[in-house]
Amino acid sequence: MENKKEHILVPTDFTKVGECALEHALNLAKTIGAEISLLHVVGGDKDKKAAEDKLQAVISGKAASGILIHPVVKTGNIFDDIGGVGETLGATLIVMGTHGVKGMQHVTGSHAVKVVTNSSAPYIVVQQRSPREGIKRIVFPVDMSKENKHSLAMTIKMAQTYKSDVHLFVMHEEDQFLRNSVKRNAEYALVAFKKNGVNCTIGHATEKKNFVKQFIRYAESIDADLIVVINTQERGVHELLSGTHEREVITNDAQIPVMMINPIHIKNARIEGIVAGF
Repeated sequence: MENKKEHILVPTDFTKVGECALEHALNLAKTIGAEISLLHVVGGDKDKKAAEDKLQAVISGKAASGILIHPVVKTGNIFDDIGGVGETLGATLIVMGTHGVKGMQHVTGSHAVKVVTNSSAPYIVVQQRSPREGIKRIVFPVDMSKENKHSLAMTIKMAQTYKSDVHLFVMHEEDQFLRNSVKRNAEYALVAFKKNGVNCTIGHATEKKNFVKQFIRYAESIDADLIVVINTQERGVHELLSGTHEREVITNDAQIPVMMINPIHIKNARIEGIVAGF
């Protein structure tokens, strides 16, 4: 499928959560003029026809949105194949629903890390909270890792596209050397956002422990529309994305959508140069 327009991929299992993911994608697509591919993965070829019929029924129900939605049926495993489907379709964003803590047992383990790492598009993971109009407030965590700087480009691009304000939430470090590193990253981020025309404010964690809980409570307190985290194997914000911490962020009780990005995403030609000179 050749298409020069922005493209959003939405995996669905025909549940309420899958429906919610599609609603979020439609909301985003309206802003950027994107098309959507609605994906269902089946275990065998015998299931394809039924899946195609279900997809067509869902798409017909969204005709009033005015957004072009393409049905896609794939035989395989959604956690292994979703990135490949996104690559084939040229998806610039993948919006995926989660069924909560119990339903996330397969999504938050090694499969999820593999999916995000192998994907050339970032993921937005949503729960059952209804989508809002646009993305007004984005929360971005800041620690001492170098990946914080690398992930700025994607966050800046999102903020520019949706005319969002960005709220930095800075990790608390007791060690002076680490504190200075975090401070430099926060200052770097603040300048980068402002240079690119993005309104930005800073909040601070009050203690080193329970950073994830503080981060989520801060996001809830400012009525955030999106949380952005980066997937990396080094010390830093990757702690948000390991084991129980990963589930805590992705399945946060405020049901704030979470955008998971990978360092590979900054290579995308669409966002290169945004933070050049920093």
